[in-house]
Amino acid sequence: GAFSIGAALRGYKAIGLSWDQRNQQVARQRALMCGAKQAEFEIADVRRLHERTDFYGNFEVAICFENIEHILDDRKLMRDIARVLKPGGYLFLTTPYLKFQLMTSGDAGPFSSTEDGGHVRRGYTKAMLEELCTDAGLILDAQSFCSGFLSQKITILLRWLSRIHPLFGWAVVLPLRPVPPILDRIITPLLNYPYFSICIEAYKPRLPKE
Repeated sequence: GAFSIGAALRGYKAIGLSWDQRNQQVARQRALMCGAKQAEFEIADVRRLHERTDFYGNFEVAICFENIEHILDDRKLMRDIARVLKPGGYLFLTTPYLKFQLMTSGDAGPFSSTEDGGHVRRGYTKAMLEELCTDAGLILDAQSFCSGFLSQKITILLRWLSRIHPLFGWAVVLPLRPVPPILDRIITPLLNYPYFSICIEAYKPRLPKE
């Protein structure tokens, strides 16, 4: 619930969706601890977002971070997100970059042919995301990248140490977490190293097509 809580603390009325009952309960507890009174958490499956007609045209912002790569029908997901946005609303989306450097052998696939919680595709390029935006009636307004060289190396370290024990991995990595936001944007371009995730901001037009 981190992004819903963050949005609520910035004055938005936020609704976080997940199909997982336990995750939503934890999110509610965290929101209470943070004083995020405008954050709500509902049990819902984004694959069935079209059923939530009460959402249609009601949101100024939609956040979809590291999710679309788990959904087989990504075209439908983008159309459903566009449908719930108000005219002039924005979609903020991140997903693995198709050309990312493998961190572990599992990142190469095989990718799932069913929606079992794993990735169903390696990732996306800007052109692929622009294609989905256009199909959904959205305008790709900005594109960037995140999770650079240091972020990825720390993630590799976390994965390896977590084989010993998850808490051990987190204990070692936690002091390193402030480093990537400061240095990733400098080191990653210098090394010409591919970012792990691609990020887009997409806009729902205010004016109807003539």
